Amino acid sequence: MSKEFIYKTIKYSVKNKVAWVTLNRPEIHNAFNETMIGELLELYQTIGNMPDVRVAVITGAGKSFCAGADLNWMGGVIKYSYEQNLNESLQLAELFYTMYSLPKPTIAMVNGAAIGGGAGMVAVNDFVIASDQAKFSFSEVKLGLVPACISPYVIRKVGENRSQELFLSGERMDAQKALQFGFANQVVPTEELKAAVDKQIDQLMSSGPNALAICKDLLEKVPQMSLEQAKKYTAEAIAALRVSDEGQEGMQAFFEKRKPKWVE
Repeated sequence: MSKEFIYKTIKYSVKNKVAWVTLNRPEIHNAFNETMIGELLELYQTIGNMPDVRVAVITGAGKSFCAGADLNWMGGVIKYSYEQNLNESLQLAELFYTMYSLPKPTIAMVNGAAIGGGAGMVAVNDFVIASDQAKFSFSEVKLGLVPACISPYVIRKVGENRSQELFLSGERMDAQKALQFGFANQVVPTEELKAAVDKQIDQLMSSGPNALAICKDLLEKVPQMSLEQAKKYTAEAIAALRVSDEGQEGMQAFFEKRKPKWVE
C-alpha cells in the first residue's frame, strides 16, 4: 500500500518500489518556480538514497507536463541582479544534474506539453514515454534567452545537429518528431500511456539494481574519457560486479535457470 505525500507544488508516492513524482500545478500547466525547483531537488536527492525505490517516474497533473517557467516568477526574476539570477540558475542546474545522475532508472511520462525548462525536465530522464498529444519546444530564444541549463542533456540525447535546429528555431516539436529525433523513446495514444510506462518498469525491475546504477555511471563518465582511461575504468567496473553479491546471484541464477532474488 502506498502513501501519497503532497508538497506545495509537487506530490509523490512510492508503490511497488517505484517513486511516482507529479508536478502538481495544473491550473498553470505545472509551470515551475523557485519553490518547485527546491522541492524537486530535495525529493530527488532523497529518492537517490532510498533503498526501497528502484525506479523514478515523473509526470504532470492535468493536461500538461510542464509549461516551463512560471510567468509570475519570471516577472520577479527580470528585476534580479546578476548575482541573484546566478544563484537561481545554479539551483536549477543542480536539479537537472541530480535528476540526470540519479543512481536508478528514471522515466518521464509525458502526458502533454513540455515547454522550455519543462522539456529540460524530460531530457534528463533515461526513458521518455510520451502521449501522441505531447508537444515539446525550446522557445527561450523567442524571449531573448537561451536553453542554457538544459542544453548539456538535450545535446547528449539528440546530438548537436538536432539541438541546433531545436534551440535556434524555437519551433514546437510534436510527439512523432520527438520520436524521430530520439528525444522520445516511445509515443503511444494517451489512454495507453500508463500501461506503456508500467511495461517499461517491469523490464527494468528484471535487472540488477546495482548493475543499473553502474550502467548509468558508465553512460555519464565513459564519453568524457580517453580510450586509455576507459580501458582501466571499465575493466575495474566489470571485475567488481562479477565478485559482488548481486553479480554472483545473477550469474548463479542464470546457470540454475531461475529468476534472481531481486525479481519478485
